Amino acid sequence: MVQAICIRILLVDDHSVVRMGLAAVLSLDEGLAVVAEAEDGAQALEKYRTEKPDVVLMDVRMPGMGGLNALRAIRASWPTARVLMLTTSELDEDIQQAIASGACGYLPKSVTRDELVRAIRLVHGGGRYVPAAMERRLQELAKRRHLSNREIEVLDGMRRGLSNRDIAGALSISEHTVKAHVKAILQKLESADRAEAVARGFEHGLLRVDEH
Repeated sequence: MVQAICIRILLVDDHSVVRMGLAAVLSLDEGLAVVAEAEDGAQALEKYRTEKPDVVLMDVRMPGMGGLNALRAIRASWPTARVLMLTTSELDEDIQQAIASGACGYLPKSVTRDELVRAIRLVHGGGRYVPAAMERRLQELAKRRHLSNREIEVLDGMRRGLSNRDIAGALSISEHTVKAHVKAILQKLESADRAEAVARGFEHGLLRVDEH
């Protein structure tokens, strides 16, 4: 009788209760085994080095080295690493960066057990798993031209309610140039006015609530 393959998993999350819950849920499947846990990106690197897990389940937002930087570091040292992001963050920017950095999948923590297990098995088998709704958003974002750094600076001025003249003064550029940037921003974000552009800036992760 051929013994079933057991997928060895590394859990990376800064909340011990979350790791305990995931370990308990995954233990219900005989084909899955949690072989190590880490509470931040630095620990994840060390655990990966010693355990060489088949799949890494990793949060995006963690103190110290976050999930995205840990993902990049793991993939740099072990290019064949299979990393599945499991997080509360559904910001377009985080999803894009995770996939661009080599993540094999991206799941919200609200995922069902069946979908999580299915994703782990698919990723272990060499596939990629992103929920349909997120996949559609990624496809839409791929079609949209990215804002330049200067345009993001202008957009930030717009979010603070600054006039074109005020933005020009703050960035040491001409008011005419600011007007051109505003026009480009509205086109790229498919927005009818400045308020809608700012709203989409937050939606797509170009602006953050904690920015000043």
